[in-house]
Amino acid sequence: IVNEYERSVVFRLGRLIGAKGPGVFFIIPIIDKWIKIDLRTIVFDIKKQNVITKDNISIMVDAVVYYRVEDPSHAVVNVENYHEASVLRAETTIRDVLGQVELDELLAKREDLGKKVQEILDVATSPWGIKVNAVTIKDVILPENMTRAMAKQAEAEREKRSRIIMADGELQAAMKMRDAAVEYTKMPMAMKLRELQTLSEIAREKNLIVVPSGAVSGTSNIGDIVGLSEGLLERSKKGAEERKE
Repeated sequence: IVNEYERSVVFRLGRLIGAKGPGVFFIIPIIDKWIKIDLRTIVFDIKKQNVITKDNISIMVDAVVYYRVEDPSHAVVNVENYHEASVLRAETTIRDVLGQVELDELLAKREDLGKKVQEILDVATSPWGIKVNAVTIKDVILPENMTRAMAKQAEAEREKRSRIIMADGELQAAMKMRDAAVEYTKMPMAMKLRELQTLSEIAREKNLIVVPSGAVSGTSNIGDIVGLSEGLLERSKKGAEERKE
């Protein structure tokens, strides 16, 4: 009796009869011999192995292979031990594929590289009646000095991005100030109002009496400044009265 997930490969007088099952099948005692094959998906963890990448960096790689027997007769006739042969073939294929790429590409494209290994391994094991469903690169272990170097590189990249963001902010602020300066040159009165406002803020913070340099040198129009000051004072009084009401 053969289970649903099994097949029995029968030989009669040394000749292959074929795969029998599932269910009940009959054999001729002494004349017939059979080998039972499991058709379920088999998962095996490839032991960690050393791989030299294209840029000559030594790493340890841990991978998992998923496969199943698709043709029981080929799995028995064409190879002595299909499982051991599949494991060895997977190890060599992983070393070959990962050795053709640089470390950065390996870390960034593990899924794609696993798929490439699966495709190559599937073709190589097909004569043995094996179907490779997937190959997953679980872990890539770097040397300690390389890990420290990559951490420093990541920190440098973060600092670089921070500096770029700060520089962009300063550039935007400078552009806004430039635009404001252009507008002030078009409206001299507004420029003087802004100057008086700045002086007023400085005097308030420092508890000082600030005299504009233009008033001392005579280069500024004192009448305009006084007029602007009176206007500001009048607005302040009106605002205070409105708040009282």
